[in-house]
Amino acid sequence: MSLTAGVRIRGTGADMESVQRWLDAAGLSRAVDRNPGTDDGGPYCDYHLSAEAARAWVPDGDTSGIVQALGLDAARDTDDLDTEILTALLASPVRFDYASAAEFHAAARVRRRVVQAARRTVVDFDTEGAERPDCWTWSEATGFILRPGFDLIPSLELTLWPDVSGRRHSFSCYRATEYVLLLAVAQELQVCNPEALQLLQHQWQTKALLGEDFQAAFLREYGSLQAPLPFGYYIPGDRLWFRNPDPVSADIEGFEGSWIFYIGNGRFVNFWKPNASYTLRNKCVELYHWRHGVCHDGSRIWMDESIIEARAEESLRHPDEVRRILGLMMRLRDPAGVYAQGGCIDASREAVRNLCPGTVDLTLPPAQPRALAA
Repeated sequence: MSLTAGVRIRGTGADMESVQRWLDAAGLSRAVDRNPGTDDGGPYCDYHLSAEAARAWVPDGDTSGIVQALGLDAARDTDDLDTEILTALLASPVRFDYASAAEFHAAARVRRRVVQAARRTVVDFDTEGAERPDCWTWSEATGFILRPGFDLIPSLELTLWPDVSGRRHSFSCYRATEYVLLLAVAQELQVCNPEALQLLQHQWQTKALLGEDFQAAFLREYGSLQAPLPFGYYIPGDRLWFRNPDPVSADIEGFEGSWIFYIGNGRFVNFWKPNASYTLRNKCVELYHWRHGVCHDGSRIWMDESIIEARAEESLRHPDEVRRILGLMMRLRDPAGVYAQGGCIDASREAVRNLCPGTVDLTLPPAQPRALAA
């Protein structure tokens, strides 16, 4: 019996041959089970890792060892990063459904674009102020929108990447993930659906989508508190949330939790420090010590991040203390509003919606007259 659900891809003929060619090129063909079928939606084929491959490469659903198991250099080789993404998708404990082979390829490519964009992103943490390059203008009604004559993709690159702009701009972690996702989606639409990119450009010339509006337009969630994903299951390009389980420090703006991307090989992006990505262990230890960074002066409360950094560095030097902290933090988070015995691990992850012509389901808010939909 399979240990994984993998992916279901709809289509026949030449379109499906592109999937087989990718499996062959990645060296995964012998490790993948295929089950063709037909239902009310037409013909499809299910692909998932064989039970033997799943046990060897993703034990207990943990994808952090794929790079080592397959001998990949995903940090420097784009094809190897694509192979890591493909393997993690095929190992999914919940089935991903794709309307076509083209949609499957686009979904993998946009994940690669998220990883590549996130790796280059370095910003300053600020939950109250925000600054952007001169290609943006701000109003309370619109948020940051593009000035006339500026295109979305280069404007986002200028905003996120200090190696392009020569400086860092201020963001919350949540807003930074939105900008990275928006850049990756725009880059992919430029290739697979230029008409949708023009609609996206128009949207950011008139009103920025933020928070729940952004999430509804661009993302779908997989996993839930009722059916949580394995703690170690992440696909490169996933957006996810680590919850702060301490009620006192979680009451400080910006420290309710940490929005972040999984960038592969057991690493999570660190927007604040270049070349200093997190492991799951290090992220849990840092989050645990948020409770020790809380400062008061009678009238206000704030977070001293230098205390957090020092406490985390000290804990990481002591294996017994790390085990104690992980015992508290490596638990499924409590529901919203509850602070009991839960840890920092969320039950779900977020992935980008469909992007290709005919199946695209990116949707603008109902108040907008136009939608990125088929």
